[in-house]
Amino acid sequence: MPVEQVSEENKAKAEAVKAEANKLFAEKRFPDAIEKYTAAIELNPNVAAYYTNRAFCHLKLESYGYAISDAEAALEIDPALTKANYRRATANMALGKFKEALKDLKVVAKRAPADKDAQAKLNECTKIVKRIEFEKAIEADDRIPSVAESLNPDTMTVEPSYDGPKINDETKEIDEDFVNEMVERFKNQKKIHKKYAFMIILAVRKMMLEAPSLVDVKVPEDGLLTVCGDVHGQFYDFINIFHTNGYPSPSHAYLFNGDFVDRGSFSVEVILTLFAYKWLYPNRLYLARGNHETDNMNKVYGFEGEVKAKFSELMFKLFSETFNALPLAHVIEHKILVVHGGLFSRDDVTLDDIRKINRLSHRQPPNEGLMCELLWSDPQPELGRGASKRGVGIQFGPDVTKKFLEHNNLDMLIRSHEVKEEGYVIEHDGKCVTVFSAPNYW
Repeated sequence: MPVEQVSEENKAKAEAVKAEANKLFAEKRFPDAIEKYTAAIELNPNVAAYYTNRAFCHLKLESYGYAISDAEAALEIDPALTKANYRRATANMALGKFKEALKDLKVVAKRAPADKDAQAKLNECTKIVKRIEFEKAIEADDRIPSVAESLNPDTMTVEPSYDGPKINDETKEIDEDFVNEMVERFKNQKKIHKKYAFMIILAVRKMMLEAPSLVDVKVPEDGLLTVCGDVHGQFYDFINIFHTNGYPSPSHAYLFNGDFVDRGSFSVEVILTLFAYKWLYPNRLYLARGNHETDNMNKVYGFEGEVKAKFSELMFKLFSETFNALPLAHVIEHKILVVHGGLFSRDDVTLDDIRKINRLSHRQPPNEGLMCELLWSDPQPELGRGASKRGVGIQFGPDVTKKFLEHNNLDMLIRSHEVKEEGYVIEHDGKCVTVFSAPNYW
């Protein structure tokens, strides 16, 4: 990148604006911090640190494509800026591009051999790359059984010292008392027995395997349907939704629109509670897959480590298999489409196209196509389509939303996937609503 001539006055102004941006970052006001870092860059585009700082904000907002662009801009200015390699590696890991991330992490570890965090990240990424290569080698081998097929909770012994809720060994059915006791136990930061956790996951996996990729939803007669967005492992905020709005019941249905796990410290408790309610009320609790119900995100953002720490690697593998079976979209009363991310790179997509997605043919979502765009895309205020700020999926404008809804005789699109300070935002002439249900997210 050629060095631009910048006056001393603008250099000083840029430093002052950067200081404001740093303060906003410390306050976790990441979109505002991005605006300030951008202003600093406009005043003085020759400072690599401005780009890496803005990249960090983009990482916080999961705008991985923008983070990579900023990291690369920083490296053009200063090829020895190790922080830029680290930012790019972090973004690529989140996108599942582990080989690309590994290249940068090797550079970071070589330049900073005493950095324990960098070394740990390098070791983790190396293991993931090796694991992915092994999984690819066996992917086509039909002889490899699923984890679910190898599990038999009946053989698991519940120790006499266990004082938590139990599922009846004879009926093998869940009841409201069990769920209520389990929730109270989770509030006290206690686990349920692994036998019952496995039973819950296996029961829901079976339901999900039988469900279509696009699920038709009816609002209960004389009742309610509540659509919730990302909850991201924030168990106490998640339970507060039920406390203030009502618990799932025959007259009150819920649709949780993906990103149940990762980031928060209680993802296991959130997902087991959702799965338990799904088992208890199959037609009153609906679950859609989000971009965080994937192995790549779970490795980077904490769910895998949490499950292994609280239970076992075997249980994480079962969760992974169950996430693979989650539906991708819901249609409420034939009029409102609910997806985690958004719309598509072409105009002719129909609801039947979504129904026909063979989600079970993929161990993990692909990096392009309808399934990918359902999980990753975002709305934009501009007309038409744009490159994704995340590095995967697309951005779609109000005209794209209007065409899609008219083409499919729908009234509205509800999606999640983006942090919204007020919990929701209405865009695209009232036709696109974003719902986000994890307060105090940062």
